[in-house]
Amino acid sequence: MQGTIDGFGYGAVTPVAAFLMACLGAALGLRCTTRSLRTERSFKAGWLAMGATSIGSGIWTMHFIAMVGFTVEEVPIGYDKPITYASLAVAIVMVGIGIFLVGYRGATRMALVTGGTITGLGVASMHYLGMAGMRLDGQFEYDTITVSLSVVIAVVASTAALWAAVSIHGFLPSLGASVVMGLAVSGMHYTGMAALRVHLHPAAALTGSSSGSGDSATALLVPMLIGPACFLLLAAVVVMFDPLVVMGTPDWNDPAAVRGERMPGIPAQRQVPRFGTHADPASFHSQQRQDSTQPQDW
Repeated sequence: MQGTIDGFGYGAVTPVAAFLMACLGAALGLRCTTRSLRTERSFKAGWLAMGATSIGSGIWTMHFIAMVGFTVEEVPIGYDKPITYASLAVAIVMVGIGIFLVGYRGATRMALVTGGTITGLGVASMHYLGMAGMRLDGQFEYDTITVSLSVVIAVVASTAALWAAVSIHGFLPSLGASVVMGLAVSGMHYTGMAALRVHLHPAAALTGSSSGSGDSATALLVPMLIGPACFLLLAAVVVMFDPLVVMGTPDWNDPAAVRGERMPGIPAQRQVPRFGTHADPASFHSQQRQDSTQPQDW
């Protein structure tokens, strides 16, 4: 017997909330990746790691917020904790590999294609590993063509996001890129869900009860979303209080930025330092010393 799937148990609430979390994770990840290109090498890895964790957490949180509204009418659903948390680790690690490739190699075609493919496969792996952690008295079956389409969407969206991270440095254009990525990730999720069919075990179809192990959706999903959500909030605070992350201006502690040298993946016209401002203390004090040596016109 085939189960009756409902992916919108709370109406538009879960899709909208999931989309917003995907956008938030993408926005923070893109800004952190952009910031890594304009900082000293000693801090680059930290910004890239924060960007990878932001994107991975945003995608994972998006997935399971959407799954809060997922039900199979005939049977209850449980979740296996180790597999569910493993899907978060897969998302962060594989997104991190893609971001580090682009962060250190720049916006070369090979880096974007390789990094985007790895990141996209990470997004798809997170989705289907998370689905494998579901427990119910039935068996999942996927349509191969629709699954392949969802993977293609994930890879294309990830490649476009990595390109945006190293090529789009204004705040509003980057925000637009985050919205596009949020739409793509949400589209990948619901495309993957459209490929799903649930075949119930005969006993479950007769009794309407589940002998599957695992915690209930409410008991597991809501508490486990708190950690990634808190991290995204903390990352958002860091972004808001660091103007270099928001506006993409150069890091004045980076000798290459101060000397006006080219940095990988950033157009030359976007690498011109703004001297004589509060963002450049060294040049400000240098200008003060220069002014003190000039004859004063009283």
